[in-house]
Amino acid sequence: MSNMEKHPSDLACPCGGGRFADCCGRFVLLQEIPQTAVELMRSRYSAYVLRNEKYLKSTWYKSTRPSEPLFSGNDGMKWLDLTVCQHEQDGNWATVEFIARYKLGGRACRLHEISRFVHEDCRWFYLDGYFPENSSK
Repeated sequence: MSNMEKHPSDLACPCGGGRFADCCGRFVLLQEIPQTAVELMRSRYSAYVLRNEKYLKSTWYKSTRPSEPLFSGNDGMKWLDLTVCQHEQDGNWATVEFIARYKLGGRACRLHEISRFVHEDCRWFYLDGYFPENSSK
């Protein structure tokens, strides 16, 4: 069976954590709720790869969630891989530092972000993020 014939849940998870069904698929397909900020961050990366706006917006904290669409047409971006550098949790707050590599217009790029998460109503939500090379935080 080729990759094109396989069910998406049988394919490798975009975040690099194994089989999609056993990794981020259970969150992106709304079967389970991520129990840690790292699980949420990895599943959000996978949702970006899959262009799943519904999942991304549902996991974005209400006060910082954008109202405009996250995707516009085919921008030609191809996500390549994800590396989680470090994460910290202090009660209902967490940060996850990651590097996501992608190609755009044949050019290799990377997104280095420190994301902040908040735990509320028994769920983790993405609050916001910043780019460490562009910030003094």
